[in-house]
Amino acid sequence: MIYADKKTGVIVTGATGKQGAFHISLMNEYARTVGGRGVVAGVSPGRAGQEVDGVPVYNTVRDALREHDAACSVIFVPAFAAADSIMESADAGITLAVAITEHIPVHDTMKAISFAGMNGCSVIGPNCPGLISPGEIKLGIMPAHLATRGNIGVISRSGTLTYEIVDELTKAGLGQSTVVGIGGDPVIGQTFADVLARFEDDPQTKAVAIIGEVGGSLEEEGAKSTDLPIVAYIAGVSAPPEKRMGHAGAIIEGGEGDARSKIERLRENGVPVASRPSEIPALIKKLI
Repeated sequence: MIYADKKTGVIVTGATGKQGAFHISLMNEYARTVGGRGVVAGVSPGRAGQEVDGVPVYNTVRDALREHDAACSVIFVPAFAAADSIMESADAGITLAVAITEHIPVHDTMKAISFAGMNGCSVIGPNCPGLISPGEIKLGIMPAHLATRGNIGVISRSGTLTYEIVDELTKAGLGQSTVVGIGGDPVIGQTFADVLARFEDDPQTKAVAIIGEVGGSLEEEGAKSTDLPIVAYIAGVSAPPEKRMGHAGAIIEGGEGDARSKIERLRENGVPVASRPSEIPALIKKLI
């Protein structure tokens, strides 16, 4: 558990919206199965006094924290207000904000992440599936039934690829310590290097799978930052240059950030790189 555990109280902002309400029920269903606290309060301005799946709703994060002990917020607020929601959480004393929302304007994201950092709040996302520490806590939208407790960390820029690789690991008998979807936007909070630093301090984690894609250099920077055993998979080998593929951050420019150059640089740094997701478990078993 590198960010939270079953004792951690969670607040959901955007609690009365369709997605917020739906995922409050799923997060708390998981919390009940592992004996955790789960979502203790929701926030939706103007909806104080309502309940969502038995969870009380408040107008502000500060109001919720006056009544409940919580350290994390999960954000399902629409894009135009999501940056304000991140900053509200940080200003109120939340130490981890998980921003599921996509299509947040990049300047809003930069402002929100900077503000959160100055207030001691780490941000995962935006445009991410959140995280799960199997047997402890689920923060976000990851399908919990695929994961099982173990000692392999997973960090990913892609949502659906995360689920596929977690499934491959579980089927191969390789449980996970924590699975973190960091998001695919050009500007994100926690990077590969940031999450790897947390895994280094986690005695449960023995090796890490990183799932990257075209665009930027976060994967290579992460690999250089740690001594943990790492296996990588990079999506987008067939992506044409100068094209954005899926995620806003997945764009290749000037010959930099394409999948082949990423794979080459990772291998130069001694990181085994899988050609397909199904190869990851075997590569990890060789390392541990």
